[in-house]
Amino acid sequence: MNKYKETFGIDISKDVFDVHGSSTGHNQYKNDESGFIKF
Repeated sequence: MNKYKETFGIDISKDVFDVHGSSTGHNQYKNDESGFIKF
């Protein structure tokens, strides 16, 4: 039984973090409070 609808991969660096979702694709955010709020 697979109860997960989407899988995410996250790569965090000093300035940005990249998020790739199996359904949503690639997004990039600033590695600060505003970036985490947007995520």
